[in-house]
Amino acid sequence: MNKDYLDNTQIDLERLKDDSYGFKQPERPKVKVLTPLILFCITFTAVLFAGAFQYGVNPFTDPAEAYKGLPFALTLIAILLSHEMGHFLMSKHHDVVATLPYFIPAPNILGTFGAFIRMKSPIPDRNALVDIGAAGPLSGFVVALPALIIGIKMSPLVSLTANTGFRLGDSLLVSLISFLVRPGIPAGYELGLNPIAFAGWIGMFVTAMNLIPIGQLDGGHIAYALFGRWYHLIARAALIALVVMGIWGWEVWLFWALIILILGMGHPSPMNPYQPLDTKRKFIGVLAMIILIITFIPVPFSGL
Repeated sequence: MNKDYLDNTQIDLERLKDDSYGFKQPERPKVKVLTPLILFCITFTAVLFAGAFQYGVNPFTDPAEAYKGLPFALTLIAILLSHEMGHFLMSKHHDVVATLPYFIPAPNILGTFGAFIRMKSPIPDRNALVDIGAAGPLSGFVVALPALIIGIKMSPLVSLTANTGFRLGDSLLVSLISFLVRPGIPAGYELGLNPIAFAGWIGMFVTAMNLIPIGQLDGGHIAYALFGRWYHLIARAALIALVVMGIWGWEVWLFWALIILILGMGHPSPMNPYQPLDTKRKFIGVLAMIILIITFIPVPFSGL
């Protein structure tokens, strides 16, 4: 082959990268920072105030004492942030366009309704679907677990006859940690979770809710990737379970089921739905299902 032809071809390929040929790679959308940052600051303040109220401090009338809410606020925000950043960073790893986490402040006992990210481009294949779906709950779980252990170790004992306002349900994991960390609780007493333990408990509860295998929940992504055409049966079974638990257990599950129906139980296919799952992704999917089982609480709150 003529050397001059090869040289000219190389020049032409280089020119294709130039704007004048119109083949310049499209730039990725810039990640918006201002709105997520403002919402984060507002939410952190709301969670800080919620933590202060747990200490019996009214931060509106005594703002100098609001710092007492820091143990709860720092722990809960760290869990929520790690969850959402797990999704965000894994999305970037797979070249999926995603927003930074949007935190939602709320006037409730937590100071927040949680956080979310938005994915603005399709997910390439089933392996990426598992990675992105599982990265959030696994990251949140890793942060919530030591918080729960440390918090339970530091929590006081309270009398069963004490009027604490409401009671928290125990998952298999919370029961196991309590048994190992605080054995031999006297009869007539129970643990009164301190703010760090409460934040860890909330983190585990949020992890379980997100791992329910329906729709756009993290568990929905994982179930769709793992089970393919069987996903719809699994999603319907999970929805029926929520309705049953809502009728005979915690009524809020009915509201959660309604939200899921409104958002849709279906799941969009990745760009390459035929890419087989590798062994690592299968293991991650099974691990996520185990975490769902050990963190799920049929009746999380009672006496509210």
